[in-house]
Amino acid sequence: MIILVDQDNVLADLNQGMLTGWREKYPDKPYIPLEQITEFYFHHNYPIEYKKQLDDISQAPGFVRFLPPIKGSIEALTEMEEMGNEVFICTSPLSHYENCVKEKYEWVENHLSRDWTKKLILTKDKTLVSGDILIDDRSDITGVKKPDWKHILYDKPYNKSVNGKLRITWDNWKKILSI
Repeated sequence: MIILVDQDNVLADLNQGMLTGWREKYPDKPYIPLEQITEFYFHHNYPIEYKKQLDDISQAPGFVRFLPPIKGSIEALTEMEEMGNEVFICTSPLSHYENCVKEKYEWVENHLSRDWTKKLILTKDKTLVSGDILIDDRSDITGVKKPDWKHILYDKPYNKSVNGKLRITWDNWKKILSI
């Protein structure tokens, strides 16, 4: 089986990184706890007047490289591969990619291994990537073609209202994938 796994907010905790950066740089400004995030894009959860400050955090050198892994994600990926699956990390770079692209590779090397960087696919259109399953926290993945993979939604507070999709976490992945 070919399993494609998103990086941001599925393997690497981008929202935690944003919240930590926000609270460190702007301790006197209000913040939203992660469990209360209702929008896929982190900055959409905050008033528009904070957009520049939030962009400064996400575009800063080192931001992507030092994101914490989501609990259980590294072990799950390793185990999926050890079970004989072809596992790839399929991720979209941030729009301001100057630091992001290089740091996505560095994150994978730091948390998995250099060999895993050969299994990293960066694309703005995941529908062009072939596989059996895509595990992604984004509920509405669209592109130029109908994907050949089955989308399994990585469960997050901001996608709770989405119905009709199979949901997965790193606690239940074996049951959901029936591996």
